[in-house]
Parts: sequence; structure tokens; C-alpha cells
Amino acid sequence: MASTTQNHQKHESISEFLTRKPYNPPSWASKLDPIPSHTFSLGHFPTPIHKWNLPNLPKDTEVWLKRDDLSGMQLSGNKVRKLEFLLADAVAQGADCIITLGGIQSNCGRATAVAAKYLNLDCFLILITSKVLVDKDPGLTGNLLVERLVGAHIDLVTWEEFTRIGSLALTNLLKEKLIKEGRKPYIIPAGGSNSLGTWGYIEAIREIESQSFNGTIKTSFDDIISACGSGGTVAGLSIATWLSELKAKVIAFSIYYDPDYLYDYVQGLLDGLEAGVQSRDILIIENVKGDGYAMSTTEELKFIKEIAETTGVILDPVYSGKAAYGMMNDMKRNPVKWEGRKILFIHTGGLLGFYDKNEEMASLVEGWRRMELDESVP
Repeated sequence: MASTTQNHQKHESISEFLTRKPYNPPSWASKLDPIPSHTFSLGHFPTPIHKWNLPNLPKDTEVWLKRDDLSGMQLSGNKVRKLEFLLADAVAQGADCIITLGGIQSNCGRATAVAAKYLNLDCFLILITSKVLVDKDPGLTGNLLVERLVGAHIDLVTWEEFTRIGSLALTNLLKEKLIKEGRKPYIIPAGGSNSLGTWGYIEAIREIESQSFNGTIKTSFDDIISACGSGGTVAGLSIATWLSELKAKVIAFSIYYDPDYLYDYVQGLLDGLEAGVQSRDILIIENVKGDGYAMSTTEELKFIKEIAETTGVILDPVYSGKAAYGMMNDMKRNPVKWEGRKILFIHTGGLLGFYDKNEEMASLVEGWRRMELDESVP
């Protein structure tokens, strides 16, 4: 019966692709306000959940993997879920173009550029890079290749300019310029992280709940773990888990901001939904930024290589790779804390960002040789 239900869901998902439809929230989220009126079907959902056979786990610990890296739309990962709500709002407001902002290898920028083109909208990206590179062609590596292939307009700023001016002022500057040119822009914040975007992962928890209780895995989880960048994904995970029947502990591994900042930011998102709960009561945030945003240590890259080699799962170096590295290190330091727990790790995607690490990875990968061929071989 579960298999029949899943096949029906997949058929429904395929037939509704790129359609805008009225949104009905889960019953346990019906008191949140405001509730989105519509959503666009942009991703391939539900994404699979499977057991992840990680090496050296504490005694009786199970780790399962939620494969949001398989959400579709050119490997767009977790961003698709947020964009389903944000772009439905953009279209409802009569927008003809989208503005968003992020790092030079922004997953959200690439996802937004692709989704916008699906809906016949232009996309304007403000991408943050170094002083050394800001006046140079950004190239075609990783996410940039996809963004430029689909015709996204790219404006470069430095990290110093971003810190001094701020994301809100930068996107508003571009918005005002486009309005003067007769355009109708819609701003999506960095990472798609506002209260509306949060509904993407409220909906994901409904999906996980169905897979856990009605699907094939028949497993309840003690912990749900995710990387955390701008805060929208974990805001949705935490409020929905708190409201739903899952009742798992949500743990976020921050790859950029300090936990105190994120608790406050997530609180703002929750308040925007009139959730009536404190972020610190429903969410645990740990810091794993290491050398900094999108910067990888040799140990982190070795870990990602080991996990790929032992489990076949490729983690991106900016988000899920750092989060999994942080989780496994904590298990090593505090094995008793994790013993016997069932963990769901959210793989948020970001594979294309790996292409920016070619030189750093070169010394870590082997497995090639010139095939020996005797001259007598016909």
C-alpha cells in the first residue's frame, strides 16, 4: 500500500510540474500566520530517505539521509523548496524579474536563476567576491556556469562592500535602478530566508512525517540535523518539528554566522509567522564554520573524500560537508551522548560548488593509471 501511495505521489509530482496551485498547509501548521495562498511545483518530491552507513558511529547509533540534493532543477538542493513559495508570490505580484544576492558560488543564486527562467522571468544576481577578483570576469566554474548559461545578469561586489552596505540596501539599490528602467522586480533575500521561504521546510517536515509513519522506512527520529547558512531551512525544520508529531530535536551546524546571530535571525522568521515560540527552545545551533564561509580545511576535504569512498554519497564542501564533519567530530568526542540515537541528516545539495575546489582536491584523489598494453595485443 505504501508503495502504491508513493507511486501516486510521484505521478502527481510529474504531472503538476511548473504549475501554480492553491496551498493547503498541514493541519498542525494551520495556526501560523500568514499562510501562503499558492505554491509553484518546481521540485521532484518527495525526496528519498535511506540509511547512511557512516563509519565509526557510536554504539547502536543509526544515521539516515534525507536526499534533498535530489530535489531536481539542476541540482538545486534545499533552495527549491523555498522558491516554490517565493516565486508563487513573485508571479502573484506581477513581477517580471527576480533579484537575489549571495556568495560567488551561491547555490541559491543558481537555483533562482534556473527557476526564474522556467517561469519566464529574468534574474539579476548580486554576487560577493574578493577585492582581487571583483573587476574581473567571474568565469564559468560551478554555479557560475549554470547561472550564465541561463542568462542571469551578474553584478559583482566585494565582501567589504557587502559588510559595509548590507544585503537589504544592495538589493534595494538594484531594485530602484530596474524600476527606473520600467521593470517590475521582486527581491528574494539571501538563501531565500524570510518567513515566506520558511514554509518550504515546514512542508518538508510534512513530507518526512509521511515517510516516517506511512512510508516504507517506518522509523521515528530522535534528531534532525542540517547545515545552516542564512537560517531559513532550520527555521522551517524546527517550527514544523515542534508543531508536528515528529518531536525530534533539531540541530543546526552553522557554516557562516555565529550561533547568537542565527538564534536572533531565526526568531525574526518565527515571529513573522506568529509562531509564539522562542528559537532557543526548539533549535540547537553549533558553529562549524572553520576557516570561514566556503573555505575548506584539508581535514574537511579528506573527510568528504572518505565519506564518498565509503558510502557513495558526495557532500558539498560549503554546507552539508561541514555539517557532517561537525556531527562526526562531536560523535567522536562525546560518543555516549549519541549512543542509540536515530538521526536524520538533511543533505541540502550544493554539489556544483565542489568544482571550485578542483585544485585543493587534486592531491586527495587517486585511482588512475596508464593501462599496460603489450604490443602483441591485436
